[in-house]
Amino acid sequence: MIDAAIVMVENLHKHMERNRASHPPRTHWQLVRESAQEVGGSLFVSLLIITASFLPVFALQDQEGRLFKPLAWTKTLAMGSAALLSITLVPVAMGYFIRGGVKPEEANPINRFLIRIYRPAIQFVLRYRWQTVAVAVALLVITIVPYSRLGSEFMPPLNEGSIMDMPSLFPGVGAGEARRIIQQRDAALARIPEVEMVLGKIGRAETATDMAPLSMIETIAVLKDKSQWRPGVSYDSIVSEANNTVRTPGVGNMWSMPIKNRLDMLATGIKTPVGIKIFGPDLTTLDRIGKQIEGLLPAVRGTNTVFAERAVGGRYLDVTIDRGAVARYGLTVDEVQMALSTAVGGMEAGQVIEGRERYGVLVRYPRELRDDPLKIADVLVTTSSGAQVTLGGLARISVVEGSTLIKSEDAYLNNIVYVDVRDRDVGSYVAEAKGLLEKQLRLPPGYRLQWSGQYESMQRASQRLRIVVPITLLIIFGLLYFNFRSIAESLIVMLSLPFALAGGVWLMWILGYNLSVAVAIGFIALAGVAAQTAVILLIYLDQAWHRIRGERQSFNRKPTRDDLHAAVEFGTVERLRPKTMTVAAVTLSLLPILWSQQTGSDVLKRIAAPMVGGLITSAALTLIVLPVVYSLWREWEMRAGREVVERYTEAEATPS
Repeated sequence: MIDAAIVMVENLHKHMERNRASHPPRTHWQLVRESAQEVGGSLFVSLLIITASFLPVFALQDQEGRLFKPLAWTKTLAMGSAALLSITLVPVAMGYFIRGGVKPEEANPINRFLIRIYRPAIQFVLRYRWQTVAVAVALLVITIVPYSRLGSEFMPPLNEGSIMDMPSLFPGVGAGEARRIIQQRDAALARIPEVEMVLGKIGRAETATDMAPLSMIETIAVLKDKSQWRPGVSYDSIVSEANNTVRTPGVGNMWSMPIKNRLDMLATGIKTPVGIKIFGPDLTTLDRIGKQIEGLLPAVRGTNTVFAERAVGGRYLDVTIDRGAVARYGLTVDEVQMALSTAVGGMEAGQVIEGRERYGVLVRYPRELRDDPLKIADVLVTTSSGAQVTLGGLARISVVEGSTLIKSEDAYLNNIVYVDVRDRDVGSYVAEAKGLLEKQLRLPPGYRLQWSGQYESMQRASQRLRIVVPITLLIIFGLLYFNFRSIAESLIVMLSLPFALAGGVWLMWILGYNLSVAVAIGFIALAGVAAQTAVILLIYLDQAWHRIRGERQSFNRKPTRDDLHAAVEFGTVERLRPKTMTVAAVTLSLLPILWSQQTGSDVLKRIAAPMVGGLITSAALTLIVLPVVYSLWREWEMRAGREVVERYTEAEATPS
């Protein structure tokens, strides 16, 4: 937001320095007006470019849209306001507050040091222009190496200060065994020194919104403050220790965080980073395919746990009434079913009243008389004559397998395979797992797989950005052309974008970050800032070139390559201060984010890292490569107009 003010104030300083040697000197407000008019329009457009660069963020949907749209609105409104203030309030404030006593640029030791280093560098690259361009292109091509090694994920992990253990048991587990398993796992988690407390739940809570079966465990381990952790311990190392400590035969570990888990379950219905939905018409076949995938995926690197839901893994007590036997005893089917319902399920026999509260009284057989099919077969049914017949003589009682939970989506039955991925990014894992299943898994006709979980969200955001980002780049190009009225200069500014992205990629690779929506936001912000720095440089290069060309034309001379190089050197070296100040202001403002360790810093670091790395390479491009490209373009323009000569002859040096 302060870049425009920096450039305008520095430009006024330059006008005030030159005014000391001019005759007659201009008034103070004339200097303010001229300095503001020189750079005001281009600065306004450059700030509009930064504003427009955040348009892709507004196209995001669902979880990522809700998270980043407030940032986009804040950035857009702030930069839009800064653009208006840069051409309204800033010039007026300069006129009132910047008076005499402005020291020349050479009086600052930092400026002298930077110019002493930069002037030989710009002279060298102007002497070897094509070699400089070749080196820059080579560095850009080399960036493919770290880019190819970057992983991909939907969102970076946001440390919530707690760990959630949400494994699944096989269906049919009894209540007593389930209680023993969760107590064992909670006790193992509590032994980790960084865990403050452990809260576990299994089965369904007394709410209509919780459809969890008895085979689903939900345990939350609340962590202590980081100041109480052992030296060298991080969140990832705690999860790894928990994964190695909590081991139960037949139970697959699935680690997450409470809020993140709820968002994933609401968005995709998948509680792990990766899930595979199997669609088809038959539950038995779906169950078989899920078991096959469960056996294949452990071969993929990064697989921590694979668990396929058992579509037909439930056990049910099936009572088939023998209607012939019922008729022989003079009974009806309803009477037999009533006896069974009363003995096993129970019947309400009355109410207990306690003040305003009412409680039903349920009467049924004690547990020891109804926990076995053989005992249920001994249930007595009274006939109309008063005789008693066992239920086993009136019906066939057996335990059969059936569906524990029937799921459907888009009018198709489906089954889900949960995959917990550790120490690997989601994108590369799914790519390898897809290849494995395509080779070794044969699906019957009418069945298909759909990859879900965080991968599904990542694909959705990626597809939308692929559409919106090119449109945004066209808008930026249109703004540049509106400012320069030149396709060539607009393309030169757009050239700064890939070099800026290269720096962001290198820093991402060094820090070990994966590509994600947060990283995309950082690159989007970087594109606008990189375009702004290039616009500022072209302002000064155009000013220097038009001034020298005007001087030569006043003597009926044609500008030479030496004149062009002198203009480029003057436009870059003499205006080194505002360019370094704008880049330094943005970079230094982002560095504290990279050092932050507070809650939410994991996401902010992914936004700041591409900008910091990109601004470094963008500054190098702006100060080294872009002047070379500008000189090559201007020389080609002169040759196309047949205006260039290598050296002036003595005759040409004499004014006519």
